[in-house]
Parts: sequence; structure tokens; C-alpha cells
Amino acid sequence: MAESARNETNGEFASSTPQESGERRRPALSPSRASDFKQCPLLYRFRAVDRIPETPTKAQARGTVVHSALERLFDLPATRRDRTTAAELLTPAWRELRAERPELAELFADEHELTEWLASAGRLLESYFELEDPRRLEPEACEMRVETELESGVLLRGFIDRVDVAPTGEVRLVDYKTGSAPRQFGENKALFQMKFYALVLWRARGEMPRQLLLMYLADRQSLAYTPDEAELRRFERTLDAIWQAILRAGRSGDFRPNPSRLCDFCDFKPLCPAHGGTAPPYPGWPEPQRETATPAGAGE
Repeated sequence: MAESARNETNGEFASSTPQESGERRRPALSPSRASDFKQCPLLYRFRAVDRIPETPTKAQARGTVVHSALERLFDLPATRRDRTTAAELLTPAWRELRAERPELAELFADEHELTEWLASAGRLLESYFELEDPRRLEPEACEMRVETELESGVLLRGFIDRVDVAPTGEVRLVDYKTGSAPRQFGENKALFQMKFYALVLWRARGEMPRQLLLMYLADRQSLAYTPDEAELRRFERTLDAIWQAILRAGRSGDFRPNPSRLCDFCDFKPLCPAHGGTAPPYPGWPEPQRETATPAGAGE
């Protein structure tokens, strides 16, 4: 289904809406929020602490709809997972997303523009079929919500597009990217995300993924990576260090901007002191009562 809260660097929508109950959820680290803090601590604050809404884009909406269509495709019997059926899943996925986010209809000037946009999403699904045959796969899970707590107390949380388990027991984590294959910076960011999920699965279930697979649908390329235990242990220490830096900033309110060429694409530039803006008053770091971590794969 189209989940507006499910953004882990997939070009989809992030949830910026505070919880309606007013209850403050225990802070956790996700791949996208860790990347935000590394890129710019103030960006992290605006997204994770202030939770300021951002302007939606057609690219984000397309990413969400394509992910939803692929999830629905694997809900079907293997014999029905063909190109025609996949294309037919796009419109229902869009309708569901629009029902959740009515303001997205404003992205399109008229029905013709919407039709062209759906066609562009259809081309991404066509590309998917060039990369693999879904009729030969029976995933253990799609859109799997994972959560675990490290020994240091860091709570990790996120969504994995697909988990495949071979008859011999090897685990593969698959992530769909609706953009083009990145250059070095983007590739490192994507691998950061996949290592994050590999670590969560390993710590929550005791299973070391055999392969991490990134599928870039826009240009029909795949990037496969094999993690090892020593590497994931080093990565775990990296996440601990990032989280400790976040906590220090959170308790002091000192989330400093880190100006770069990426600022030109940031919705929060008008609020950024590095660009002459004024940040809103700091709302304080959320310190809810400690909760029990949800096992990997549990639903929300």
C-alpha cells in the first residue's frame, strides 16, 4: 500500500506530521535521518524534531506509487506477475495515495499532465521487468518494517522494500530506486542505507544477509553488495557515534547548518541562518518514556 510515512531515502514521502495524540514517540535512528544529520544537522532538526512539512514533488509521488505497485504485484500469485498486470496496479496505487494526501492532486494542472506522469511511472515498472522476473521469486516480505535496539541503546528503525530467502537459507535485501544510478556520493549514500538494514536484520534476527541489492529502475541497473560481520560491526560503531552527536545537539539545541551545493534543493533554505533566514524556536528534544523495541518485521 502507499505509505506516506515510509520514506527511507527512496524518493518517497517522509512523514512530517506530529502525532495527533500529542504523545512523543521514543527517538530512533533511520537511514534517512542519519544521512540528514551527516549532511546537515539543522536539516535533521527541521525534519526529525520540528517536523516541518515539506513541499511534495511529482518525483516523490512517483516513487511512492511505483513502490506500492511492486508491493501489490508480489501479493498476487506468481503466474499473474506480468507487465500488463503491473501497469494496471499503478492507478489504484495513485488513488490510494491521493486519498491519504489529497493535496497531491494539486501537482497536476490537468488530466493530461496526470496521464503523462502515470505513463512515466509505467516506464519505471517496465524497467523493473528488464532487471528480474518476479514470477520466479517468492519474497519472505515486502515493505518490511524493522526495528531493533543496539547494545548501546540506539533504537534503529526503517522499512526494507523486499526480503528474499533462498531455499538454502541465504537472505537477500532488495531496495528499489526510482532515480538513476548515482555517482560516487550517491552510491555511498545508498550503500549506507543498505548496510543499515543489514545491521538491523542481523541484530534483530541473528541472520547475516548474503547480499544487498539496489535496483535502479530509471536506467535499468543493479548494484549488488556482500556485507561481512567485521564491516557491520564497524558500521554499528559509526551509527553509535552519529547518535551520540545527535543526542548532544538535541539536548543543547545546537543543530548547526552545514552549507553546501545541496542547499539549493532544500525546502528549509528560507529558515536557515546560513542563508539569512531565522529558524523557529527550538521545541526541545523529545524524551518519552522508554519503550520496548518491536521485533524486526512487525507491523506498525
